[in-house]
Amino acid sequence: MNDNPWTRALAQLHAAADALKLDPLELARLENPDRVVEVSVPICMDDGSARVFQGFRVQHNNIRGPYKGGFRYHPKVDMDEVKALAFWMTMKNALVDVPFGGGKGGIVVDPKKLSEKELERLTRGFAKALAPVVGPYVDVPAPDVNTNAKIMAWFRDAYEKEIGKKAPAVVTGKPIESGGSQGRTEATGLGGHYALEAILEKLGRNPEGLSVAIQGFGNVGSYLARYLQKAGMKIVALSDSKGGIYIPDGIQDLDAVEQCKKKSGHIAGCYCIGSVCDLSNMEKLGGHDISPDEALTLPVDIIVPAALENAITEKNAGDIKASIVLEMANGPTTEAADAILKQKGIVVVPDILANAGGVAVSYFEWYQNIEKKKWKKDEVFVKLKRKMRTAAKAVYDVSKAQKITLREAAYIVALKRLSKNS
Repeated sequence: MNDNPWTRALAQLHAAADALKLDPLELARLENPDRVVEVSVPICMDDGSARVFQGFRVQHNNIRGPYKGGFRYHPKVDMDEVKALAFWMTMKNALVDVPFGGGKGGIVVDPKKLSEKELERLTRGFAKALAPVVGPYVDVPAPDVNTNAKIMAWFRDAYEKEIGKKAPAVVTGKPIESGGSQGRTEATGLGGHYALEAILEKLGRNPEGLSVAIQGFGNVGSYLARYLQKAGMKIVALSDSKGGIYIPDGIQDLDAVEQCKKKSGHIAGCYCIGSVCDLSNMEKLGGHDISPDEALTLPVDIIVPAALENAITEKNAGDIKASIVLEMANGPTTEAADAILKQKGIVVVPDILANAGGVAVSYFEWYQNIEKKKWKKDEVFVKLKRKMRTAAKAVYDVSKAQKITLREAAYIVALKRLSKNS
């Protein structure tokens, strides 16, 4: 089976379209992005030389509202991957019922090789080049790989200079002082917790004491781990790209592990007792070092791929012992692996549901900007919980009624909403 993300996205689309007997014209529109925009961004480097960078934006579909999705700064931009990510954004937004379509984009660049000033000039040049095709009611970008709140603030400022008026809602993921929303940092991890909580309720499973292994300990993985632990689950393994730790009795102090990772640059060896984190504690805690791949095949109740796409493949799917997979990364399971997990009866909470908390709060940010409102963090979390639980329950009910997987059900729920709007 092909692990090309665009091929996989189309296969997911066709399966749901067949089940719904979707109108051929609606299907044709979803099979192809509305528009792919490519721009050249010439900038002056710090040494006085000129360089031209290639930027792009895939605008997949705007049936439900403005295109919405992140942009990334990365030296290897794969157009098939970006088209798939834009498609998944269309589906995710429909699934959590926010009035956006899907988009994705970025610049072909290694941002680590640029100074901050060069990065700012590049972002401002990109905003100027994209100004005719983005806007609060047209296309609303957000941060993605190697982009952040500061880059969003530069983009907003440059866009406003270009159009000659204030437009805070042109991007989301901004700093609070530039019109960002409270709760955006925690949103994806917290949203994953709310989705899992709703699915566990539907399955009649008590979260208390369930063991969890998380592959990926960035923003999403670290917040998710805290919320799951607070709900009574036992975080037994954490990994990053360099390795990880496994403590069958549970990792007690997640803050200490995070501090250790910040200091050393990796999780491996972060066995913490009190404020002391090092390998000498491994034996006392009954721990083991693990590779990132091993985090997914441990004898636990729940595994969370929260790092990169294609983490679960036909090579390791047969070795998965967990009964639930919570997909916090985009596209972490290949088509072939999905078929194996289905055969094994493993419940997969799909990425377009599990990690939709980020885009839900992006919508809240956009709405607050448009309506000139400012919500407190508690208000944002209450609204997020409602969105995620409603979406999770709708997906579960369709999956139960039609005897299909949660992923198949998620696409059916999303497609129904999209076809209503077309």
